[in-house]
Amino acid sequence: MRAVAAILLASSLVALPALAQQAAPAQATPAPAKATRYHPDRFAGRAGSYYKLMWGVDSLSVKWAESGEVIRFGYRVLDADKAKALNDKKSEPSLIDPRAGVKLVVPALENVGQLRQSAPPENGKSYWMVFSNKGRPVKRGDRVNVVIGRFQATGLVVD
Repeated sequence: MRAVAAILLASSLVALPALAQQAAPAQATPAPAKATRYHPDRFAGRAGSYYKLMWGVDSLSVKWAESGEVIRFGYRVLDADKAKALNDKKSEPSLIDPRAGVKLVVPALENVGQLRQSAPPENGKSYWMVFSNKGRPVKRGDRVNVVIGRFQATGLVVD
C-alpha cells in the first residue's frame, strides 16, 4: 500500500510541473492586436455642422511644425462668402492654449508681411496661417482655441 501511495505521489509531482509549463506560454503570449482603419471624425455631429453652416469651412487642423517653433492652422473653404471673416486682414488671429496659459500670434516679417493667407477665399481651396511658438509652450496633444475676429474654433487638438 505504501508503494502504491509513493508511486501516485511521485507521478503527481512529475505531472504538475509539466502541466504548469504547458499552460504558462499560452497565458504569457497576448493575442496580437488587430489592425484597425478607424479614424475618428474630428468634428462629429454638431461641431462639424456648425463650422460648415456658420463659417463655410471644414477640415480644420492644427499641426506642430518646424520642430515645434510654429503651429500651423489650416482649413478648407466650402462657402467663400461665409469664410471671408477668416481671411480678413484687419482681424488679428490668435491661438490660445489654456493648459500652457499662452496666446500665440501670427508673426510678421519685414519683407514678407504676416505669415497667413489673406487673399479672398475661393470654394474648394485650402488656406493656412502659422503662429509663432517661440519656446515651444504649445505641445502636441494640447487642446487649443483659434480666434480670428468673430470666428472661434475651440478644443482643436494639436497634431
